[in-house]
Amino acid sequence: MAEIDEVLTHAADGGRISAEEAELLYTEAPFHPLAEAADTVRRRLVGDNIVTYLIDRNVNYTNVCVTACKFCAFYRAPKHEEGWEHSLEEVLRRCGEAADLGATQVMLQGGHHPDYGVDYYERLFSAVKGEYPELTIHSIGPSEIAHMATVSDVSVEEAVRRIKAAGLDSIAGAGAEMLPERPRTAIAPLKESGERWLEIMETAHNLGLESTATMMMGTGETAHERIEHLRMIRDVQDRTGGFRSFIPWTYQPENNHLKGRTQATPMEYLRLLAVARLFFHNVRHLQSSWLTTGKAAGQLSLHLGVDDLGSIMLEENVISSAGARNSSRLSELVELIRTADRIPAQRNTVYERLAVHWDPEDDPTDDRVRSHYSTIVKELQVTPESA
Repeated sequence: MAEIDEVLTHAADGGRISAEEAELLYTEAPFHPLAEAADTVRRRLVGDNIVTYLIDRNVNYTNVCVTACKFCAFYRAPKHEEGWEHSLEEVLRRCGEAADLGATQVMLQGGHHPDYGVDYYERLFSAVKGEYPELTIHSIGPSEIAHMATVSDVSVEEAVRRIKAAGLDSIAGAGAEMLPERPRTAIAPLKESGERWLEIMETAHNLGLESTATMMMGTGETAHERIEHLRMIRDVQDRTGGFRSFIPWTYQPENNHLKGRTQATPMEYLRLLAVARLFFHNVRHLQSSWLTTGKAAGQLSLHLGVDDLGSIMLEENVISSAGARNSSRLSELVELIRTADRIPAQRNTVYERLAVHWDPEDDPTDDRVRSHYSTIVKELQVTPESA
């Protein structure tokens, strides 16, 4: 216990902790001291009690994919009767709807289509940027970049330069899943290695494209492998500084080949968030995924070092097709943030705050916050003993 206290104090004071120390905290630290240390780091990095959200739309251009990840319920193999490809006109129509509804970002996502090389993405991004220059294109990930480079027989560096010139503003953390070799091979044997995923991210960072980093937990990986995933990301961040935020989420088991169940309890997810906040001293923002874990866990995460709740999604088809059913309107998300004793604010892709919802009369009193926090803890079956 003395060692855990020392590590928590060191991390809360801004010190760098090792992967071994992070694993110790993840598996053995008492929940409430862990949460308190993580929130201390949040306050130091962010500087206030504002929690941000984004308004965006996920626009899917095809579900045809050759990678066949076992956890994915969205893809269809080439020539499958349920495969589809949206026209450029349809993609633009959906982007236009997003802009009209107040979105500041679009995330263009699709499968690894066997015919989609760099030229396809150049046309896609340049068309969207030409029609809707106000929309930030935060899209694709290293897996798609590797695939398009292979289809076009060009280097990854050339592919990144070309799609950046065409209008890509930011790279999504898509395709990370689990980066360590054993769990990655088990769930996505045809996908590039975790090391290669990170190499492509590093190339993009060095060419001026920042990104997010993600993790999908709950497919049978060990606690050690979860922390190893964090270590691999931090090593790249040490060199590039290109990851704006870290976003973990939980596996959704419906309608896919992997099936089973999510092998990550709400408590495991929340503890991972807190440890990530302590471990990523060089990543400014931490986002929780209420889309996969629910609003209660999302709200409790705001006491565990999280400063962002992600998106008011106008459309999302990939995760929801695998069973995620949580959604939120703006008013609900604002109230969720307020009743966690935080101040809601809309942001853009690079975390500039566009609108802060100052409303002191509606801000909860300490007693109200304490009562609501206790209700969530009870709902998630969190106790000092189990935590």
